[in-house]
Amino acid sequence: MSAPTTASVPGMPSAVDMQRPVEPLWRGMLVYRTLTLISVAAVLVWRLQEFASPPGAVAVLVAMAGWTLLTGIWYITGRPERRLVALADVLVTVAVMATTPLVQSPQQLAADAPVMGSIWTSGAVLACALAFGVRGGALSAVVVSAALVAFQARMETELGDIQLMILAGLTIGYAATILRRSGERLREAITAEAAMAERDRLAREVHDGVLQVLGYVKRRGTEVGGVAGELGRLAGEQEFTLRTLLTTGPVMTDAHGRRDLAAALRMLSTSRISVSTPATKVELPARVVDELVGVVGAALANVALHVGPAAPAWVLLEDLGHGVEISVRDEGPGIPPGRLEAAASEGRLGVAKSMRGRVLDLGGTISCDTAPGRGTDWVIRVPRAGVARNERTVVQRR
Repeated sequence: MSAPTTASVPGMPSAVDMQRPVEPLWRGMLVYRTLTLISVAAVLVWRLQEFASPPGAVAVLVAMAGWTLLTGIWYITGRPERRLVALADVLVTVAVMATTPLVQSPQQLAADAPVMGSIWTSGAVLACALAFGVRGGALSAVVVSAALVAFQARMETELGDIQLMILAGLTIGYAATILRRSGERLREAITAEAAMAERDRLAREVHDGVLQVLGYVKRRGTEVGGVAGELGRLAGEQEFTLRTLLTTGPVMTDAHGRRDLAAALRMLSTSRISVSTPATKVELPARVVDELVGVVGAALANVALHVGPAAPAWVLLEDLGHGVEISVRDEGPGIPPGRLEAAASEGRLGVAKSMRGRVLDLGGTISCDTAPGRGTDWVIRVPRAGVARNERTVVQRR
């Protein structure tokens, strides 16, 4: 019986099903954008004859209305990605402001009339604050404020508007960041509660059946000995694995696609396999965790095959900060010099493909410290930087 590394727990919310915490802020921003557009349109129509180019002013207003409608649809649906839309929003807003010297009359410019777009332009700042957080809100506010000064050329009269825009970007960005963090904590709490409830339910059902049978087979096999004793030993290992699964639970993948490598390796623990890991989580991309667990599993399979099914083995995980290191050790007869190279030349590529290939694909290294009579120690090192580059490559291929 192999321990699973992923799980789908009934009642557990997914990242797709759960409402995003900042959705109300997005809807509020769209309402604000619409109201500011109506306000700008009313003022423009009221003072249309003051413009040097009334048709040009109307054309800019129509472009603003079309962009508001288009971005509203994109922000609501989330397609294209909101961050890209927010960046485009800033560029379009600056372009609208850039039409000020073209459509306004010299009298309007001298009287310090609002730039084209007026208060509508602040919507792009709010969008960036929601999409990127505090930094996005602050940087977009600086860009829009710079455009405001450039096309008005009177910073002293616009200082109040600039301050309000920067404060709005910082405030909304901070609120969005806090809501995302709170939503993630809530999701993790709900997930943990659902997983615990499911484990309790499974434990009650399994304890009355499977665990009792495995325990009985273990006891009777030990008493009889021989082939039955071997079956009893295997039943004891499966009982141990199943109890571990029921008490610790499956290894969950979070909303960011990351999984706890320490918890995944602990699932390999049996009565003959000792696993030591840090007390804290060692989070890596889920695919990377699966690959590393596969490498460790292959090393443990080699122990069972070449040393003996009852041979003890030790797995040690260390979080080095810049990467992780896994050691898989046994006290068997060791690997004779040249044995691995000979196996590869004969076409038996288990170690080369299953272990070395996986680790190299992750940007890591694997070494084998062994000699006849002193066991074997596999050491796997994977840097987090290499994992990040590997994940970007996988995304680009997709």
